[in-house]
Amino acid sequence: MRYQKKSVIIEAWQFTRYNFSKGIPRWIEYVEQERNQNVQLWSQYGGEIIGGEIKTLEGNMKVSENDYIIKGVHGEFYPCKPDIFEETYEPAKLRYKQNVIKPLINPLINPLV
Repeated sequence: MRYQKKSVIIEAWQFTRYNFSKGIPRWIEYVEQERNQNVQLWSQYGGEIIGGEIKTLEGNMKVSENDYIIKGVHGEFYPCKPDIFEETYEPAKLRYKQNVIKPLINPLINPLV
């Protein structure tokens, strides 16, 4: 039997020197208002080398430059290599209920109606 992944929306952030220098997203750094102890990220030599480690259900996993850090559907964190991430994920599309948004959009499309 064959299976396909269910469509779920996840949070992800690419761990690059540039992104790291701008700051770690709050959803990674804090979990339920407390500092996240499962994700440890660091830099050395003035930011020239970055690395990290994530405590997962499968054990501690290394985070390397350019890896993505993913927050799963149950709030768990794990690293993902860029090639696997790009094969598996795409940016989430905005979903809305048409009957809620449509009345707001129609006057913008055709203001005379």
